[in-house]
Parts: sequence; structure tokens; C-alpha cells
Amino acid sequence: MRWKETVKIFRDDFERRTFLSSSGALLISVVFAFYNGYLGLRYESLWYGSICIYYIILGILRAFLVVADFRIERGDPDRREGRRRRVFLLTNGMLLLLNLSLIVPISLMVKLQKPVKMTLVPAIAMAAYTTYKIILASVNMKRTGRIKNLLAKELRTIGFIDALLSVVVLQNTLIVVNSDGKDRSMLLFSAITSAAILLLMLAVSVYGFIKGIGQGEKRTNYG
Repeated sequence: MRWKETVKIFRDDFERRTFLSSSGALLISVVFAFYNGYLGLRYESLWYGSICIYYIILGILRAFLVVADFRIERGDPDRREGRRRRVFLLTNGMLLLLNLSLIVPISLMVKLQKPVKMTLVPAIAMAAYTTYKIILASVNMKRTGRIKNLLAKELRTIGFIDALLSVVVLQNTLIVVNSDGKDRSMLLFSAITSAAILLLMLAVSVYGFIKGIGQGEKRTNYG
């Protein structure tokens, strides 16, 4: 009976499903972070090393949101919205700074990218992972309007940003696999498109922040 109730909650309660799925996404992100860390060490790549650090911090941010909401739910019901709003403001500021930090590795991609001999295996693994994340994140972002919990909204935003970054990582990996390191135009192309995706990531995080603030103020005024 409990198993059936759990399945029903997971199917019908989108906010709770957000926190449950974010816990699973956290574990996958950690694996992906260490995979990129391995590539960074194996091929002496600043890019993959930077992505490893980014995903570790993103995983910490995800974990913090899940734990924070769990503790808020166990606390005073009258203070829940205020506490969620404070956590939302803090973590969104951190997310924005984290995305801005990607400017450094992207800007150095053309200047410091070393030609490496990488097999198709990393590219295939990343392609499968990226396809999965883009589809899932896009579907979830479309449903985000149904969520009232600010922290759940932020987790969905993080999931979409995570998926966008996966596209950048996949693109760079495919260029590395199919380039002999002499074609600087491909690295320049990668840097330009990566910068465009970074701008989109920043736009998504800023838009989510503004929408969340508006929602929080509206609920405070009428709550």
C-alpha cells in the first residue's frame, strides 16, 4: 500500500517530485563532475577541470536547496514563505556568480586549448547524457508554472542550466575528438557558440530570479 501511495505522490505532486528527482540528478551530476575531472587530469585540460569544479559547486547548491526546503517544511508554517524567500535570494545570487565564473574557461578555450587524442567513447557517453538532460529539463521547465514553491522552481531552473552546459561540454568534446588541434577556426566557433549559450544560461537564471521575486512579493502581500 505504501508503495502505491508513493507512486501516486510522485505522479501527482509535481513539487515533491521536483525534490525527489533533484536528489537523483545530484548523484548523476557528481558522477559527471568526476568524469570531467578525470578528463581534465588525463588530457591536462583546463576546460574539463573547470567544468568539474562547476558541477561540484552546482551539486552542492542542489543539495543545499533540497535540505533547506526539508528543514523549512518541518518548521513554523507561518515562517515558511519568508524563509524560502531568503534562501531563494541567497542561492540565486550564488547561481548567477557561478554562471559568470564560466566566462574565464570559455574565454581561455581558444588560447589554451591543447590538442588531445580522445576516443569517441567520451563523446558518445556525453551525447547520450546530454540528450537525456535536454529533453527532461525542457519538459520540466514547461511545467514550472504549476509550482508555487520558490525553491522547487529554482531547482527546475538549475536543471535547465545544467542541460545547457552539457551542450557546451558535448560540443567541445566533439571538436576535440574530430580535430587535430590545428584548426583554430573550430575552436573559435566553439568559443563563440559557448559564449552564446552562457548568455542564455545567464538570461534563464536572471529571468527565474525576477519571476521568483515577483511571486514571493505577491504571496507576501496577499498571504
